[in-house]
Amino acid sequence: FWLDLTLTARCVACDVVEVRLIYPQDSPPMNISRSGYRVFAANSSGVCTELAKKITERLGVELGKSVVYQESNSETRVDVKESVRGQDIFIIQTIPRDVNTAIMELLVMAYALKTSCAKNIIGVIPYFPYSKQCKMRKRGSIVCKLLASMLAKAGLTHLITMDLHQKEIQGFFTFPVDNLRASPYLIQYIQEEIPDYRNAIIVAKSPSAAKRAQSYAERLRLGLAVIHGEAQHSESDMADGRQSPPLSRTTSGHPGLELPLMMAKEKPPISVVGDVGGRIAIIVDDIIDDVEDFVAAAEILKERGAYKIYIMATHGLLSAEAPRLIEESAIDEVVVTNTVPHEVQKLQCPKIRTVDVSMILAEAIRRIHNGESMSYLFRNIAVDD
Repeated sequence: FWLDLTLTARCVACDVVEVRLIYPQDSPPMNISRSGYRVFAANSSGVCTELAKKITERLGVELGKSVVYQESNSETRVDVKESVRGQDIFIIQTIPRDVNTAIMELLVMAYALKTSCAKNIIGVIPYFPYSKQCKMRKRGSIVCKLLASMLAKAGLTHLITMDLHQKEIQGFFTFPVDNLRASPYLIQYIQEEIPDYRNAIIVAKSPSAAKRAQSYAERLRLGLAVIHGEAQHSESDMADGRQSPPLSRTTSGHPGLELPLMMAKEKPPISVVGDVGGRIAIIVDDIIDDVEDFVAAAEILKERGAYKIYIMATHGLLSAEAPRLIEESAIDEVVVTNTVPHEVQKLQCPKIRTVDVSMILAEAIRRIHNGESMSYLFRNIAVDD
């Protein structure tokens, strides 16, 4: 069957012009998507596409047709199975344990869409990899900056992410970055799922995490406690590059020049600043990966009288032996979002709970495509949050 449309228009000279459009009734003209945008998943693993499926269900669109796979020599290949010319393309990439393969999948797909004449290519990367490597460490490199440059070169024109490890990472990019927050969903979980949460206290497992914990405490109208002491060593400032070259420098040629020697840091015995006795302790952070620090913090809080301990984090990487250590620890529950797939870890440890954040990601996609303001998604979020 063919559909015959007649369009009538009147020009300035009052002449009537008729235009007839005839095309098959069962297919849209020019094979262009009605919505003007497409959503693709860049993962080769089926487990990693679950978040993409939830987002497309909320948007009411189908997931774009593409094939991402590894060849026999481990090279990444991407085949886009439909036209993307002149459209806004959103690439959803969740990061599994094989981080480097996921990055190559994203880069190759972005470049494939760029060479296929996509109008805009927006990366939706809820957990941005290498975000912890955003500072100079001795003679290392700032890998996060390198990755930002690679994404721009591959063709990305916009990035949607969530709870960057450091907000200043946005400055590494040459295109717009929307750093969404998962805290509204985690705060809602605290209010609805933790009995007697009014008797809780928000805990920062290190002084560097106190700002995030303070934000939760002020919104929930709860007290704040900070763990301080020698157990916290993962974010040592002694390796930030300022001791390169070494401190012992020869002063030949400048006998009168004497540089002051920086005193070495010595951490005090571990202590808890704040009263947690008889309270529910809720430790908040952005990433939970190696859980040794969280387990040590839970033990200290138990010794100080906390009777329940919750861990709230945005990105649940839960690498290595994390599920077993959590199961054997004093931690009662670990709550993370689905920015990173962790279904296997949940089978190994029933203490792990998941909060779905697909709604805010879907709304961000809809607003960006329609050219609407993103400020609604950042309401009541201060500069320090």
